[in-house]
Amino acid sequence: MDGHLFLQLMVNGVMVGALYGVVAMCFVLIYKASHVVNFAQGELLLVGAWVCWFFVVKYQLPFYFAFPITLAFMVVLGILIQVVVLRPMIGEPIISVIMATIGLSIFLQALMKWIFGVSAQPFPPVFSKGTIEVLGLQVQTEYAASTLASAVIMAGFAYFFKYSRMGLAMRATSFDQQVAQSLGISVRQVFALSWAISAAVSAVAGVVIGVVNGVSAGLSLYGIKVFPAVILGGLDSIVGGVIGGLVIGILENLAHYVDRQFLNWGNLHEIVPFYVLIIILMVKPYGLFGTRDIERL
Repeated sequence: MDGHLFLQLMVNGVMVGALYGVVAMCFVLIYKASHVVNFAQGELLLVGAWVCWFFVVKYQLPFYFAFPITLAFMVVLGILIQVVVLRPMIGEPIISVIMATIGLSIFLQALMKWIFGVSAQPFPPVFSKGTIEVLGLQVQTEYAASTLASAVIMAGFAYFFKYSRMGLAMRATSFDQQVAQSLGISVRQVFALSWAISAAVSAVAGVVIGVVNGVSAGLSLYGIKVFPAVILGGLDSIVGGVIGGLVIGILENLAHYVDRQFLNWGNLHEIVPFYVLIIILMVKPYGLFGTRDIERL
């Protein structure tokens, strides 16, 4: 492997990993707020992509109008999911809540197949066709735009949690819900907001992937693909989710090259993240940046 090819693989890995990092942040956001692992995260990507596609194709809205409408729709959907599905589960065993999110994922995926069918649908052109130069490499405009969107979302998350009033309230709630309530923070509002933000950000990732690769039921698999990145970084670490996403994206691209050139297994890049998941759980179960819980008996 020469230096130019290695650089190409790294750049491609960072672009894919940035999107993984965005989805991983959504996992972490819900977990930090409510200690629930949302296994319907991939379906939120799918719903957001299909809704935006529907406005652009069926109603002929310009993408720059359809996209904000989609985000507003996803905010409402996230709040409804939290209020209708998860709020009645408060006080139930955590496994019951997890099973509720699995049931939600099956329902949303079946609903999208019923409404939009099972065939992949391309987005109308959003960006002008062409390439830009990055580190001496030619990168398609769509991929560059997706990386820029991921970077903006990450910066927005950092600002929100560090400086905004509601972001600080969410951090306090994740630390101790009873203490947060005693300080006048509405835990219910925090839960609803975390789902609203997660749904909207997931929609952004879904639309970006849909613009590049088309919209299909396969988008929901991103929720499972990103889970190793979440475990790698730590379930309760936003920064860890971003770094985990980048690491998994780079490893996938390197594994794809090794498989194509030497092994010819055909699917090494798909299973490498889960090898990483197993190793991390064996060596560092709380992830690289996760908080380790210490229990005394």
